[in-house]
Amino acid sequence: MRALRNRLSLLPTLPVLVVAAVVLCDLVGGAGTSWLPLLAAGPALAATTNGPRGVLCVGLLAGVLGAALGDQAGVPGPELAAVLSALAAVTLASGLASALRGRRERVLDAVRSVAETAQHALLSPVPATVGPFQAAVRYSAAAAEARIGGDLYALIPTPYGVRLIVGDVRGKGLPAVGTAALVLGVFREAAYDEPDLLAVVDRIERSLARNLGADDFVTAVVAGYPRPGQLEVVNCGHAPPLLVRASGDLVTVEPTHPAPPLGLRALTGHTPDLQVLPFTDGDQLLLYTDGVTEARDRGRAFYPLHEGLARHACDEPARTLDALHEELLTHVGGRLHDDAALLLIRKPTVREVVVPEPSVPGAASSGATGYEAAVTRPKARSV
Repeated sequence: MRALRNRLSLLPTLPVLVVAAVVLCDLVGGAGTSWLPLLAAGPALAATTNGPRGVLCVGLLAGVLGAALGDQAGVPGPELAAVLSALAAVTLASGLASALRGRRERVLDAVRSVAETAQHALLSPVPATVGPFQAAVRYSAAAAEARIGGDLYALIPTPYGVRLIVGDVRGKGLPAVGTAALVLGVFREAAYDEPDLLAVVDRIERSLARNLGADDFVTAVVAGYPRPGQLEVVNCGHAPPLLVRASGDLVTVEPTHPAPPLGLRALTGHTPDLQVLPFTDGDQLLLYTDGVTEARDRGRAFYPLHEGLARHACDEPARTLDALHEELLTHVGGRLHDDAALLLIRKPTVREVVVPEPSVPGAASSGATGYEAAVTRPKARSV
């Protein structure tokens, strides 16, 4: 990365090097006016790497050197004037192009800033510890300039335990972002209001039925942790989560009764099913979108998420997802062609949880539960 930054820092000097190369060729070749028109390549190239002032400086340097070389070689005045006039015209045009490029870059920077703000409002950062869980998220939008896309996630503590959602909106662009915002807004509200996880899903379904078009839908997995040792999962047409047991076994959580994506229930009449899974100390659950599993390499082979998770799973969710995300980008050659989201939660073991002693008398009775007061200290032990 440092080497790349060093190379980029040398780009503004490239037009000067081009002018110097042309001058050297003219001096060595002694060909009169045959090399002089190539001096225009300097300001033309400067338009892509420098501002208007840099372009004018390169053009002035090329003009002075061109006049000196033409005079030394005895180039007739009209021919030399024509060459220098063409060089001046190229310099002015390149300066204008550089100014327009700078304006577009400033507009793009403003759009990126707005996109980052929208991303933080829509996809709130997930803390390292949520309730009794360690947690981590990695999200990549296919449109890197936009920073946001149609994938969605949320992980929030509620009066009924920690609840989370990972989903994928059909389509791309602003309509997909709007639908994702709608789903997350309803989820965050319903997760606090509804004791039953299926009721949370029903609230999202009813909202989407009122607001989506006939061909629009959202695949999603909604999960909750209502009581110690028990995980509830509702799968609405989404990729099945992966469950990593403390023993190292990796299980695909296939839905017992497949249900349609959110927004399509009225067309099928099928309702989602609530799966209850044991989820004890050391267990991990990975939720993801199809941008991960459908990522292809140059040979059109899909990314093997199951094998990747088995290789990289450890006691630190952030480190696990860092390794998976890096391997995913390597698999596709550096850039994803679809939005991709990964959300991983882990239940720490008893020996990894340290309850700090109260700093002042009575601090232990501040109303925080054991899970809220606990500080997790994960060890870097591979699962």
